[in-house]
Amino acid sequence: MCTEVDRFLYHMRLSDETLLDIMARFQAEMQKGLGKDTNPTASVKMLPTFVRAIPDGSENGEFLSLDLGGSKFRVLKVQVSEEGKRNVQMESQFYPTPNEIIRGNGIELFEYVADCLADFMNTKGLKHKRLPLGLTFSFPCRQTKLEEGVLLSWTKKFKARGVQDTDVVSCLTRAMKRHKDINVDTLALVNDTVGTMMTCAYDDPYCEVGVIIGTGTNACYMEDMSNIDLVEGDEGRMCINTEWGAFGDDGALEDIRTEFDRELDLGSLNPGKQLFEKMISGLYLGELVRLILLKMAKAGLLFGGEKSSALHTKGKIETRHVAAMEKYKEGLANTREILTDLGLEPSEADCIAVQHVCTIVSFRSANLCAAALAAILTRLRENKKLVRLRTTVGMDGTLYKIHPQYPKRLHKVVRRLVPNCDVRFLLSESGSAKGAAMVTAVASRVQAQRKQIDKVLALFRLTQEQLVGVQDKMRAELEYGLKRDTHSLATVKMLPTYVCGMPDGTEKGKFLALDLGGTNFRVLLVKIRSGRRSVRMYNKIFAIPLEIMQGTGEELFDHIVQCIADFLDYMGLKGAQLPLGFTFSFPCRQASIDKGTLIGWTKGFKATDCEGEDVVDMLREAIKRRNEFDLDIVAVVNDTVGTMMTCGYEDPNCEIGLIAGTGSNLCYMEEMRNIELVEGDEGKMCINTEWGGFGDNGCIDDIRTQYDKEVDEGSLNPGKQRYEKMTSGMYLGEIVRQILIDLTKQGLLFRGQISERLRTRGIFETKFLSQIESDRLALLQVRRILQQLGLDSTCEDSIVVKEVCGAVSRRAAQLCGAGLAAIVEKRREDQGLERLRITVGVDGTLYKLHPHFSRILQETVKELAPRCDVTFMLSEDGSGKGAALITAVAKRLQQAWKN
Repeated sequence: MCTEVDRFLYHMRLSDETLLDIMARFQAEMQKGLGKDTNPTASVKMLPTFVRAIPDGSENGEFLSLDLGGSKFRVLKVQVSEEGKRNVQMESQFYPTPNEIIRGNGIELFEYVADCLADFMNTKGLKHKRLPLGLTFSFPCRQTKLEEGVLLSWTKKFKARGVQDTDVVSCLTRAMKRHKDINVDTLALVNDTVGTMMTCAYDDPYCEVGVIIGTGTNACYMEDMSNIDLVEGDEGRMCINTEWGAFGDDGALEDIRTEFDRELDLGSLNPGKQLFEKMISGLYLGELVRLILLKMAKAGLLFGGEKSSALHTKGKIETRHVAAMEKYKEGLANTREILTDLGLEPSEADCIAVQHVCTIVSFRSANLCAAALAAILTRLRENKKLVRLRTTVGMDGTLYKIHPQYPKRLHKVVRRLVPNCDVRFLLSESGSAKGAAMVTAVASRVQAQRKQIDKVLALFRLTQEQLVGVQDKMRAELEYGLKRDTHSLATVKMLPTYVCGMPDGTEKGKFLALDLGGTNFRVLLVKIRSGRRSVRMYNKIFAIPLEIMQGTGEELFDHIVQCIADFLDYMGLKGAQLPLGFTFSFPCRQASIDKGTLIGWTKGFKATDCEGEDVVDMLREAIKRRNEFDLDIVAVVNDTVGTMMTCGYEDPNCEIGLIAGTGSNLCYMEEMRNIELVEGDEGKMCINTEWGGFGDNGCIDDIRTQYDKEVDEGSLNPGKQRYEKMTSGMYLGEIVRQILIDLTKQGLLFRGQISERLRTRGIFETKFLSQIESDRLALLQVRRILQQLGLDSTCEDSIVVKEVCGAVSRRAAQLCGAGLAAIVEKRREDQGLERLRITVGVDGTLYKLHPHFSRILQETVKELAPRCDVTFMLSEDGSGKGAALITAVAKRLQQAWKN
């Protein structure tokens, strides 16, 4: 008899070869569902759930959970406590789902749900509490955030009118408004598969797949964000609800489907839909068996050809009957009883045959499920680039739970199809509702953390108004610095440089240039050839040890002369008396081009007996002390001026030099008539603004944060260079470090652990900001950079660190842009122009290396000075080449003056 059945149902037996083929088809369908262009036509919808994190054990609090969509509707109160032990207590209540409710009017359905919730809160004495709620909703929804979801289609037995294409959370919220006495916050809409995965993940962190085989069937898993086209961002992972029940709705499984599947589909509530589900899930298995038995009886293969009216009635055989008939030992007796209840008179052989039909139908269900699950596991393994994957699958659903053979059949086939995955199957004890409460708990944790993080980041967001304010104040400070009466009080020093001409192309000769201004000191030989505007340079870099930076002035200048001697030896120039330009990137008051009195050290220099002294004299004396060579010191030059000169050599429109590097400063060509500190009204002179001191009088305190104040207090020059401390490379990493410490103290980062490294000043170099903010950098690499800094970060931590870096560097670029806008507007007005075309020569590591700084700076200038067309030109070695050019121009002008 069984062979008869086998022949009759030959098409339902699936070989491993066929299953591997189905597995490959499902993999292709998943890929289609994830792609932006292919998703609209994909049958497997691959819906993003906006669940990004699995529980980390720090969740706690009281939550409500509703579970709608399975065979029963229930309401739960879930109490999650952290205290190191993962402890969850639940109280729940089941409510019936009558057909007239689930197939009636949508408004009434949600009012019924709200009534049940109110009843539950009443009996549990929860009316006065404001509780977060998670809604488990076992139907396909398109979500754009965690707390909303638009119903795509009803499945299984549900068919309430007017709900499709609307947001189910607002339907529920509206229905709850009728109950004035209940106060809940719906924080999460969760598919039941996601709930299952979360429930199991709470107990087993390896769990990253959820599968339900119950009334319906579906699966979800954690996908890499970089593969999800439908959601912005590439950081981290997100749970994808596959909605695999619809696999085959586009005809992909027609060769697998049998006449019985087609007949069942035609009689269902949703013909042509959920075709994969209709071969698998509990709502349909019994009906498939009924249709097969009816056909076999008609063909005279069963019950002696007799059929009863019950056998003709849809829904008379249910999945619980199929499970009972397949039970070990008792199965045959159960079969006889069930068939007799259907008004049939089965023989022994009939009972064996019917039992065999049940086995074939339910085994096919397990096989199909296994093939799709194997595809998901393979995808996970490939995403992680592993040879072997170890993972856990959270399982739930009535069919999986009540059918005596189903689980072991499924497990066996999965392991056969993916031998390179070690899979643990974990039964979700408390169903998906605990998971929904977990998602809600995670959401409320993340939401609270997000609020605190946003509060900190908001301090760094500058409004248009604030930027205009900075521009206006900078403009006022520039004017103070130029006027004789207010100059001594001005924070922006506006120092005349005595550089009055730009290169005209006739410069020629050999020049030495020195460059002091950072941790390195350079000596250069610059050969300028006239006419062809060609410059050749030879240089050598020497380190300046900390003990010399912070020792005495004599030691510093002796070290400099020692370096020059080494260089001249190296170049074989010992006896030549060359003109020299000295790039000295610290604020100097100049009385002529070759005199510069140091106003004050910046950027970590602290050598004694220098402030108030002429640096050119100090250099001449050190050369005398050594008594080996003589040099003609023609010009002392600020590095911004060198930058402007280098670019001016290429582009005569260049009248501004900007440095955005370790420090921050700007110079520009000013009309002589505006410079009250220098005699004469003809022509122009370059002004070194020394704008780093902007704000030292408190005029920008309204935008300084507590973090800026901490960085300032910990610096070598507290209270000085406040603008520079908000805009330059030397300090941005420190600001970031202060913010990270604060967020960690609030328990929002690094699990609240402040590492020894994080307490160390200066570890967060600005180059790390540039690396972390690079768009090409995946989160993994951000984590690696943080690990080098001794910070063990999770995915979430890395995202926050990246945001912090972005907020700090964005503000720096905007502040810099506002300052520059003040200068170009001043130049436009001074020249009485409707529109100004001007070039800015720029140098500095921050501008050159940071992935976004230059763009944001340029955008800010455009917004704040719309009538100026500003071109930005990168300076190639302003402090070397520029110093030589200034020396050459000065020599040329000296010559002309003599003549």
